[in-house]
Parts: sequence; C-alpha cells; structure tokens
Amino acid sequence: MILALYCPDIAQNAGTCLRTGACLGVPVHIIEPAGFPVGNASFRRAGMDYIDTVDWHRHDSFEAFESWRSKASGRLVLFTTTGGQPYTNFSFRPDDILLFGRESAGVPNSVHAVADARLLIPMQPGQRSLNVAVSAAMALGEALRQTDAFPSPLP
Repeated sequence: MILALYCPDIAQNAGTCLRTGACLGVPVHIIEPAGFPVGNASFRRAGMDYIDTVDWHRHDSFEAFESWRSKASGRLVLFTTTGGQPYTNFSFRPDDILLFGRESAGVPNSVHAVADARLLIPMQPGQRSLNVAVSAAMALGEALRQTDAFPSPLP
C-alpha cells in the first residue's frame, strides 16, 4: 500500500499524511509541484519527529510519478469528490497506490483518465470535501483493514 499526494497545497496536511504513513508503515509519495517548498522543514510542524521515520519519496511531476509507477505496477486508486464508487464498497489490494488531489483543485482530467479506480468518501449532501489528511487516514484505514496489513499490535 502506498499513499500519494498530487501537488499538495498545504504543508501541514502533507506533514500529517507523512506522520500517518510513519505510524501505519505506509510509504508516502509526493508529486510536485507543491504549494510550498517540499522538504523536512516544511513538514516538521505537523509531522513532528515522525518525519524521520517515514519512507517518503518525491516526484518532480506527475509524468515522473507515472514513470515510477509503470515499474512498480500498482493500481492507481484516485479519491475524488466525483468518484463513482464509495471506498467502502471497493476491494483493495496490497499493491494499491491511494492518490489524493490538491486541496484547492483536486486533480486534472488527465490524472482521472489514467486512474484504475475513482472512489469517493460518502458525505452529507451539500458538503464539498473533507480535509485531505482526514480523507487519507480514512482510506488507509479501510485499505489496511481489508488487506490485513495493519502493523501488529503491541504485545
């Protein structure tokens, strides 16, 4: 399982996603350009010292990410407010790459076109979207539960 952030706008949200990745043992990939300088200093406030333990990678562009993904061969599972299927009805696989768009604009149509699945998180009518870090945590929780990939509990 991999968590990927497409051109994140807010460093604190990306830092929170990195912290989530560290705690759950899930690598995080950041696709640039971002709305902030990508690096440990930008993530430190929300990610705290967890940044030092997360397996994270940066890609200079979506094209660079796609080049990496073609070698990694995981399904690209896009979370979007325009998704056609609730994430709780989807069958996750251990090699899935869960992709979340930028806070201000989601992802462009070209990214939608290459996604293997487009999922949504059901919400109350009239609400626009959840925070990206909250959405990522919800999705990872379900994907890890389905694939029995949560870290082992403490003895």
